[in-house]
Order: sequence, then structure tokens, then C-alpha cells
Amino acid sequence: MDFSPIVSEALKMLWWVLPVIIILTVFKTPWFKGLAGETVVKLVAKLRLPADTYYPIHNITLPTPDGTTQIDHVFVSRFGIFVVETKNMKGWIFGAEHQAQWTQKIYKKSFRFQNPLRQNYKHVKALESLLGVSADTIHSVIVFTGESTFKTPMPVNVRRGMGYISYIKSFRTPVFSEREVQSIVAHIQSGRLELSRVTSRRHVQQLQARADVSVKRNCPKCGSAMVLRTAKRGTHAGNQFWGCSAFPKCRAVQSSNE
Repeated sequence: MDFSPIVSEALKMLWWVLPVIIILTVFKTPWFKGLAGETVVKLVAKLRLPADTYYPIHNITLPTPDGTTQIDHVFVSRFGIFVVETKNMKGWIFGAEHQAQWTQKIYKKSFRFQNPLRQNYKHVKALESLLGVSADTIHSVIVFTGESTFKTPMPVNVRRGMGYISYIKSFRTPVFSEREVQSIVAHIQSGRLELSRVTSRRHVQQLQARADVSVKRNCPKCGSAMVLRTAKRGTHAGNQFWGCSAFPKCRAVQSSNE
């Protein structure tokens, strides 16, 4: 019996089945989910934030004392600087402002992830250091995209979908002149690292190094060595964290997964 026709048909099917499998696999990766979430925020901002009032800058990598930090979006306006961190997640989201870890629940499975407010705090401080502006002119904004539902009360600057637009627009008191806005935009553009694969790869390597407790790290505030310590009191008793070796002169701390 000649199986050639059957083999030929099977090979033809593979030509379109394999690409579909590859595409579906890519869609499920954290990288693609993050990219999709950032794209949604960009599109919504372009449609809802007037271009002559809010100046967008996306995918910014800034140098820090302990490496680099990546900011998803920054919107500069006369009403302040808005630093936006996106989270493309589904399921139920549980979290509180001062919790180190938040929880994502999908059916009966639960997953822990870093409090995005803490994650974005580093972005805000890096931008504050670069620009030399007052801290109260920079605002942290967290945007959850995807099919997620908040199951606990969230801070006012943590929003779903297009909700972040109304939060940004709620600031109506000018804190910068138009000339200062243009200067800030130019300063960010000149202070950011080149947008390239090399920059992204180095940033990922630094994140991996930070997760390795055997790797030395420096204080993001003063540059001194950080020391891994264990909380002995309070609600965080037993949890490990990084504390500055210059304590009490410098009181900078980081969670052990930062």
C-alpha cells in the first residue's frame, strides 16, 4: 500500500498547524501579556489624553545606583508627571497599599506577585532623581488590563482599564509652566538609556542578579552595600528584606524579591 498521499497530506497540515501552535504559545508568555497591556494603555492614552496637554514617553530605561529600572509609561503635563505601571492579568486581585505581596486568584489557584505600588515607587524615585523636581509633582499610577476584578478596596491610584484616564485628569492645578514641561520631556529623553535589545537584556540580567541573594547589591539611595536581614517584629516578622549597611544614617530598604 502506498502511504505517500497520507504522508503528503499530514505534512501539509503541519505547515499551518505548527505556526498556529507557536503563535498560541507566544500569546501565553508573560512577555507578550506585558506587551499587550502596554499597547492598550498607549492606545487609550492617545485617544483620551489631549496631545497638546499630555506628552507621552513610553518604555523608559533609567540608570539607578543598583543597575537600571524600566518604566512603562510617563505622561508629562502642566498638572504633574504621571508614572504608569501596567499589569495585564486576569482573575481576582487581592491587595492592600502596604502589603509587600498581592494575590491573583484564578479558579482555585492562587499566585503571589509584588505589590505594583512598591514596584512603581522605584520608578518614581528614579525619575525624581533624574529631574530634580519636587516629589509631590510626580504621581504613581497602576493600571490593570485584561479580565481582572479587584476583590479588595484599592488605593485611588490603582485602576482597571480606562479608569486611569479619569485619575490623571483629576489633577487640575498647574504645577509646571509649558516651558518647564518641554524641558522635563527633553530631560527624560536625554537621560534615558538607548531603546535596544542590549539595554533590555542587561536590565533582565540585573533583575535576575537582584533575585540572587548571593549577589552583592548597592543601596539605591546612597550607594552603600545592602545587607539581607530578617524582620523580628510586627506583621512582617520572619520575612527577609534588604537593608542599607549605613543604617541608621540611611534607612533605605527593599523587599527580598526586588
